[in-house]
Amino acid sequence: WRPRKAAVMGAGTVGLLATLALRLRGLEVVTLGRTPKPYLNSELIEAIGARYETTVDLPIVESAKKYGPFDLIFEATGASSVVFESMQALGKNGVLVLSSITGANKMIEVPADKINLEYVLGNKVTVGTVNANREYFEMGVKDMAHAEAEYRGWLKRLLTHPVKGLENYQDLLNQLTTAKGAIKVFCEVAEL
Repeated sequence: WRPRKAAVMGAGTVGLLATLALRLRGLEVVTLGRTPKPYLNSELIEAIGARYETTVDLPIVESAKKYGPFDLIFEATGASSVVFESMQALGKNGVLVLSSITGANKMIEVPADKINLEYVLGNKVTVGTVNANREYFEMGVKDMAHAEAEYRGWLKRLLTHPVKGLENYQDLLNQLTTAKGAIKVFCEVAEL
């Protein structure tokens, strides 16, 4: 299996990092999100040579017709409807990676027979991922070093909302829950 084309569903923190990891491995990547561009996340995606599309203008299945077929789809949205749309956008021999957790009891209608038929005849796979071991954290550190060499300053742009000092924990909590446009809220415990 030699993936060439990938889609990332979701342009939040996890989607941005997935886009980065796939680009570092040489894949053509299109990342889909709900927010129309331009905004910081779309700019970050395009800065590393990936494409950003909003699902408002380009539905997921249509994105596969325009940019696919997708060998790999990484889902990071928390929306069950996106999971099933992604199943329909996956190419033959493709892998769909589910990284988000959907909450509540949302019900949706899906073309189950069509999805099943295309999965079996297309030799497709869906896997869920939730955790990592030490080896994967070490790989993440290597990826960050590679990213800094390849796209200098890109990772720093993810740190959007600093809060100075642990004594300002209330501000930190407020930023985590209400900050508009936040990618990463962080506590600065010492000067960088």
